[in-house]
Amino acid sequence: MINRVLIRLKVIQVIYAYYQNEGKSVEAAEKELFFSLSKAYDLYNYLLLLMVEVTRFADRRIDNRRHKLRPTYEDLNPNTRFIDNAFIAQLAENKQLEAFRSNQKRSWEDEGEFVKRLFERIEQTKAYQEYMAKEALTYEDDRELWRKLYRSMIAQNDEIDELLEDQSLYWNDDKAIVDTFVLKTIRHFEAAKGADQELMPEYKNDEDKEYASRLLKAAITGADAYRKLMEGNAKNWDMERFAFMDILIMQVALAEIFTFPSIPTVVTLNEYVEIAKMYSTPKSGSFINGMLDTIVNHLKKEGRLTKE
Repeated sequence: MINRVLIRLKVIQVIYAYYQNEGKSVEAAEKELFFSLSKAYDLYNYLLLLMVEVTRFADRRIDNRRHKLRPTYEDLNPNTRFIDNAFIAQLAENKQLEAFRSNQKRSWEDEGEFVKRLFERIEQTKAYQEYMAKEALTYEDDRELWRKLYRSMIAQNDEIDELLEDQSLYWNDDKAIVDTFVLKTIRHFEAAKGADQELMPEYKNDEDKEYASRLLKAAITGADAYRKLMEGNAKNWDMERFAFMDILIMQVALAEIFTFPSIPTVVTLNEYVEIAKMYSTPKSGSFINGMLDTIVNHLKKEGRLTKE
């Protein structure tokens, strides 16, 4: 699940903290990086569990209405399609997700009021109402309902963002990326796999984990050399007037350019320009793009960079 987009962002965040803490040690920074990445994987599992908890809330509400003092006909004969959703039933019994749930102290059960509000908003959606009115449902219908609901009600939800931020500082910038993996997981579920359906692994392979470690170390240990390159190609700009985050983003980008010959330079430039647009000043994207392009052309002219 943890991809290189997330790794790049986490490396920048960890190095920023490294300098704020006056560079305690590269080893400590590496430990912090992998802990931060593991928290992103926790968030992935936690968001999968949210769909299960919303369904359980709906089930409890139906049960409570059946047992009230004077139940109506609708209370005694509820439409149970939502709580009988086959995709959610499969997700609830998933072995990997259950292992995560049993090992965590945090639970959506502790956020009962939020779950209630979320379900009440879900009830008002067109997707929910059309689903509940269908004459017959397939597994694909059940799965598609939650793909639509997740995309509209969970991925785009400021209240969830604030709640998650309060629960963990590590989740401040993770959710948008993690949401894409939750949606991918929903699409890939197959009824036939039952509780053994595989969730996304924490890392696709050992290569990505090694990439994270090497990028972090290269960016820190090569800092002086990378900043000299910036100074030498800044033309009329005063380095002291550069935003610190801009310098940091270019530092990590240069570390990637020098350390990973298999990653095309254009890929590196595009990735870090996008990070700059999101996490630095409004003008940082175009500024960093111009600076890095100048540095890369300079390196190629000197024969110090041969990859495309």
